[in-house]
Amino acid sequence: MLVNLTDVFTNEGCVQELTVPFEPDAFISRFGRFPIKEKQPVALKLSNIAQGKVLVEGQTVLTVVLACDRCLADVDYTFDLSFAFETVSPDYTEAAAEEDVPEFIEGYHLNVDELIRNELSLNWPVKILCRDSCKGICKVCGKNLNDGDCGCDDFVPDPRMAAIKNIFEANKEV
Repeated sequence: MLVNLTDVFTNEGCVQELTVPFEPDAFISRFGRFPIKEKQPVALKLSNIAQGKVLVEGQTVLTVVLACDRCLADVDYTFDLSFAFETVSPDYTEAAAEEDVPEFIEGYHLNVDELIRNELSLNWPVKILCRDSCKGICKVCGKNLNDGDCGCDDFVPDPRMAAIKNIFEANKEV
């Protein structure tokens, strides 16, 4: 959704408070498509801080369905997003060379959906677990070990001892 910033850019001291819906039903990135289970509208506060400069503040809460990094089970992860940044109008000459305009500012409009996608990317968790004691999946058969033991032989010999094992096997009497 696009929010027009023209009035805030041009009127010194102008403050607008808006509630804008976040429309996408999924977050799509290079890592995949993640459904959004619950979402709150985005609360925005737009404040003119100087001629042609606006402070954009906002917050929202989203619940996204992610996969556990160990067992691949679905996990509901809640993002409590808060952001604040300054931006300038397209015809603001002083800042054109010295400040980068964010990619979610399109002329005199703020693209709220792109802004929230950017905030999700910045706040993406490093590791997602269904629980701290998650056992993961079996390396042999792929069964979820949180549901019970699968009975597969999961013994992995120490590779540092492989040379000694070969010596014993070579000298073994037949």
